[in-house]
Amino acid sequence: MAGPGLIAQSLAPLVDLIYPPRCPLCGGAIESQTGLCGGCWNELVIPGEPSCTLCQRPFPDTATGEGGICAPCLADPPRHDGIAAGTLYNDASRRLVLSFKHGGRIALAPMLAGLVRARLPAGYEDALLVPVPLHRWRLWRRGYNQAALLARELARSTGAPLLVDALVRTRPTPPLGGLGKNARRRALQGAIVVNPRRRAAIEGRKVVLVDDVLTSGATSDTCVSLLKRAGAETVVIACFARVLDEAVDAAAASPSNERPPNETPGAEAPGAT
Repeated sequence: MAGPGLIAQSLAPLVDLIYPPRCPLCGGAIESQTGLCGGCWNELVIPGEPSCTLCQRPFPDTATGEGGICAPCLADPPRHDGIAAGTLYNDASRRLVLSFKHGGRIALAPMLAGLVRARLPAGYEDALLVPVPLHRWRLWRRGYNQAALLARELARSTGAPLLVDALVRTRPTPPLGGLGKNARRRALQGAIVVNPRRRAAIEGRKVVLVDDVLTSGATSDTCVSLLKRAGAETVVIACFARVLDEAVDAAAASPSNERPPNETPGAEAPGAT
């Protein structure tokens, strides 16, 4: 019996005939259903090297050697064991996230997850995949957890184990983007817990915490702390887009990476985590 992958492959020409492949950003014709046109690919900003050993924040100075640590990590060492961001948050990645998260374009998941997979550090190819949870009310309204969809695609492409319900959000939280550090901490206190039925599966494992956008880091920091208290050996945060204005500004020396004037990604990031 043919598997789902073979069936999808055999039906692809018919799907392309009925629904010609279009770039999800500009609407231009493209070769396949999962991808962007060349111009829109060039608008994405991919994190580069050299970068911070602890958080993978790109250094603007290419003379910085390996093993360097950025100023934010020196001032406040992170709880996590690294960040694997597929892109830096700019206008192009913002529009993709909005389409994926709020526009119902779940078919974007394989492409977004592919960019995340390319940034996973060595040794985490078979780590336990854990998505940042949604509260059941928000899940009911949206119909899906975008972080879980990304984690599922990572599991499909790497063969790594997926634990969708390792973390549970016990109550809804307000948007965190406009809150200060202490206010974010209060808003998240007790809002996310470890599923007691999954503690044994977490203990002693390398974990990849998956989300769509990493902004303030408040939600992910809470999740990392919970996973480590549950016995996780290490936790790497994997996201499609990471808000780092200074890194995007450095990359904007190329015209293709410019974003609209007066737009602040952090202020409009869909899902402050």
